[in-house]
Amino acid sequence: MSVAVETFGFFLSALGLLMLGVTLPNSYWRVSSVHGNVITTSTIFENLWYSCATDSTGVYNCWEFPSMLALSGTIQACRALMITAILFGFLGLFLGIIGLRCTQVGTMTAESKAKIAATAGALDILSGICGMVTISWYASNITRQFFDPMYPGTKYELGPALYLGWSASLICILGGICLCNHCCCPPESPLNSAPLPYKAPLAVLPPRTSEDSEVSFGKYGKNAYV
Repeated sequence: MSVAVETFGFFLSALGLLMLGVTLPNSYWRVSSVHGNVITTSTIFENLWYSCATDSTGVYNCWEFPSMLALSGTIQACRALMITAILFGFLGLFLGIIGLRCTQVGTMTAESKAKIAATAGALDILSGICGMVTISWYASNITRQFFDPMYPGTKYELGPALYLGWSASLICILGGICLCNHCCCPPESPLNSAPLPYKAPLAVLPPRTSEDSEVSFGKYGKNAYV
């Protein structure tokens, strides 16, 4: 795998983590629906932490959910999964900086950096999966209440924060896949490759014939052999 693909995966993971961090405090996880209402005097929008209401003049009031234990199990699980996704993303970002081939920390070998980069990629994939499960679960709850004719409460629609969260989770997963390819295709080290044995070229001499021997013998007189 080239260094460019590895670096691209790292920046994808960092971008996905940033988008997850923006998604979590966003106020528009769900917005009250105007479907079936002739006159709408206020709009309600909520996230995992508080609920707000705004009127036609633009004035809005927000109140935090009073007790965590009084919340539904869906809200509590979504909170835990989103916080876990961000923690995985931060840990993957830290390990990704160490595992990149374009960085040097201490005297790490290429194999060690490949393993660290693969671990960072796995954490980024887990971060994206946690975010994807959270957003999909929350959206499923909204749609189930919206299409339930017996639901007595306020019906909501999907807010912009959910689409941002889906995009962030997908980006984290793609970045993690790019980093995990480092482990499957580690860089070849010149020290690990076996050198080919060197053999000096042998000079091939032409065979001597009887004529050459007679010519060489004729160059010298008889006294040279006494």
